[in-house]
Amino acid sequence: MTKKNTSVSSIASSNDINIPPSIGFISLGCPKAQVDSEHIITQLKAQGYDISPSYENADLVVVNTCGFIEDAVDESLDAINEALTKHGKVIVTGCLGAKKDGEGKTIVQKKYPNVLAVTGPHAINEVMQHVNKHLPRPHDPFMDLVPKQGIRLTPKHYAYLKISEGCNHRCSFCIIPSLRGDLVSRSIDEILQEAEHLLKAGTKELLVISQDTSAYGVDIKFRTGFWQGKPMKSNMYGLCKALGELAKSYGAWVRLHYVYPYPHVDDIIPLMADGLILPYLDIPMQHAHPDVLKRMKRPANGEKNLERIQKWREICPEIVIRSTFIAGFPGETEEEFKYLLNFIQEAKLDRVGCFAYSDIEGAKANELANQVPKEIREQRQAKFMHDAAQVSQEKLKSKIGKLIQVLVDDFDEESGYARSQADAPEIDGVVYLPPPQDCDEPYTKGSMLMVKVEDSSEHDLWACLV
Repeated sequence: MTKKNTSVSSIASSNDINIPPSIGFISLGCPKAQVDSEHIITQLKAQGYDISPSYENADLVVVNTCGFIEDAVDESLDAINEALTKHGKVIVTGCLGAKKDGEGKTIVQKKYPNVLAVTGPHAINEVMQHVNKHLPRPHDPFMDLVPKQGIRLTPKHYAYLKISEGCNHRCSFCIIPSLRGDLVSRSIDEILQEAEHLLKAGTKELLVISQDTSAYGVDIKFRTGFWQGKPMKSNMYGLCKALGELAKSYGAWVRLHYVYPYPHVDDIIPLMADGLILPYLDIPMQHAHPDVLKRMKRPANGEKNLERIQKWREICPEIVIRSTFIAGFPGETEEEFKYLLNFIQEAKLDRVGCFAYSDIEGAKANELANQVPKEIREQRQAKFMHDAAQVSQEKLKSKIGKLIQVLVDDFDEESGYARSQADAPEIDGVVYLPPPQDCDEPYTKGSMLMVKVEDSSEHDLWACLV
């Protein structure tokens, strides 16, 4: 659930004669944490702070951590240690900052008592208060101009749009609610206003994220909001339709992540068939066997998932399903694991990821009987990914000779790197293109192109421009 450190080297330093205080920033974790980082950096810039790409030029360092699985915790602790060693003045925020021991002391404070301050996730105001305390900087509106879309860690052509915080579920393997709290939905007008600012700034793809996108509006009882003078229900369908219409007017994509397969998700599929929303759903199924899902305390079961996917494909044949699974969950038998493998073959999911079960501190699943040995967990993970790769290879092979639309993420002298509508950034496949200098009409980052697929592998495509 983590990714490599994101130093904000792409954000320009101030050219003013009076050089403002500078903040070094390290962002770890999932896209939801990245959005938190973007909001913090936006506030830092709004208050006149500069963002440093190195420890040497920074007056203070902020580390946004991840605390979900063991590897993520280790990566976050290593990042904090590095920042303390190379700089010394460090503020810690994010999910790891919310994890406490039996004495009520945060894990970070216990291991690194020299950090200046520790906050949990989604704590923008708290972080700013600590920064202001340890590195004061008065706001100067004539010097510190911040664009309406805020400061982003993603490339200019795509952006994550967080619609809510927290989660109402209590899955036995997950500690997110204890870190981020219960569901808190943003107002629909606030979301659409942010989306419009992003689109006006040149964003070509909005990636809708939350902990549970399907539950948007539940906590605020789907109250009526207003957008451009029109009343609008704060629910998933209303938000997706409005985002789709807005994005379509700019020729941009809208991609949905973290969608639980509740019955009302069926209403979103026609929006995909009509081209308002990308025909792509990221659904964290976690398993397929009913007994395992019951032990996981998941709000769905495998049989209904399969039926629903089949129904979706009837409405929108182009739909792409991505999901994540856990292998070796406590009590998982060989029979239950084979059931999961059979589900993958029958459902023919387009994009999948699989984690070997991790003993996350604080997760209720750790108390379950019949814990699966680590070696077997990892063997099952490898077997799952092998079988899933074969499904992916077959599906991608069927695309050879077809025309598809792609969004260019990057390029170098050897190749262009793009994504199709079936590919979310960093987690799905890549469409390789001839480098721009070899094309009759050279493209740039953020270009939308029509290409013809020439070859495929287990996860990626190769194409030429048409």
